[in-house]
Amino acid sequence: MDKKIIPLADMRYAARVPHVPAHLQAPTGLLADTLARPLHDLRISVTDRCNFRCSYCMPSEVFNKDYAFLPQTSLLSFEEITRLTKIFVAHGVEKIRLTGGEPLLRKHIEVLIGMLAKIQTPGGQPLDITLTTNASLLAKKAQSLKDAGLQRVTVSLDGLDDAVFRRMNDVDFPVADVLRGIEVAEKVGLAPIKVNMVVKRGTNDAEILPMARHFRHSGVVLRFIEYMDVGATNGWRMDEVLPSAQVIERLQAEFPMEALSANYLGETAERWRYLDGAGEVGVISSVTHAFCGDCNRARLSTEGKLFLCLFASQGHDLRALLRGGNYSDEQISAAVGHIWQRRDDRYSELRAALPADQSLPGNDAARRVEMSYIGG
Repeated sequence: MDKKIIPLADMRYAARVPHVPAHLQAPTGLLADTLARPLHDLRISVTDRCNFRCSYCMPSEVFNKDYAFLPQTSLLSFEEITRLTKIFVAHGVEKIRLTGGEPLLRKHIEVLIGMLAKIQTPGGQPLDITLTTNASLLAKKAQSLKDAGLQRVTVSLDGLDDAVFRRMNDVDFPVADVLRGIEVAEKVGLAPIKVNMVVKRGTNDAEILPMARHFRHSGVVLRFIEYMDVGATNGWRMDEVLPSAQVIERLQAEFPMEALSANYLGETAERWRYLDGAGEVGVISSVTHAFCGDCNRARLSTEGKLFLCLFASQGHDLRALLRGGNYSDEQISAAVGHIWQRRDDRYSELRAALPADQSLPGNDAARRVEMSYIGG
């Protein structure tokens, strides 16, 4: 049988070495890009490895036993991550999300969390430290994560039917173990827990209502994410996208709901509340309803590349400044400020303005960074 061949651009090494301005401006905590968007969230990928092979993220035909994952020496150390985090916090970052790959595969992740938990904002407030996980190791690690200073977790779960879930994770992992991880995380206080379900039309959209029924009255916030065209390997097709508006229609047919306002500027999910008081759900409509205008997130890859958009095709090599040239924190801070002040990324908004059969010039999917490398 012929093997499926998918072009994969190795984005791990496609990055510019940042310019260090001659004039070092001290951070004010009010950094803004060309569209007046602040820098508020930093998503840090701590590993490019995962023990699942979900087709929309790390399809097994690409990420197989022959795939060359990053060597340990390429990864940012915990000390380097902490150093960069302090620099970003001085520029206005208040929320840190640890991602992957699967972040709980990074050895001694609790040590990193403990280091980050000691960082305060310029106003003396603790950081909001969260982590996104497939929950395969969550039951085992929940207590140590909480003890280290982690505040909340978001769990990726694409269905409750065990057969559907095993097909989607492609490693025959049982849904019961994920649910157990959620239960233990809630028990130790890693709450409020959010559960993210990526919806693929014709694959798992029949799980929308069962998921809603299961998590109603639980205190867990369930969020439905449109299947996104991230990277080059997931074989994305528009006809597999179920628009969030249709997700809400399905839910409202059984559970009357009302729309809620956003919790904060730049929130990715549109919020809805059950009228009977059973809790809330959210929809993330990155394909059909772009929210670039409020995007205040930066992403740091496993090996220290700064990406300004989930759909970026090139990053900025902060590791080069950390490990070469003997740059000071002030110089690296100035470089980060220089990068963000020139940011004009709004891929989803621009794509939405084009006919369905056209792509953005200069943003070929074959060159975009993979979600498994940059974090969702």
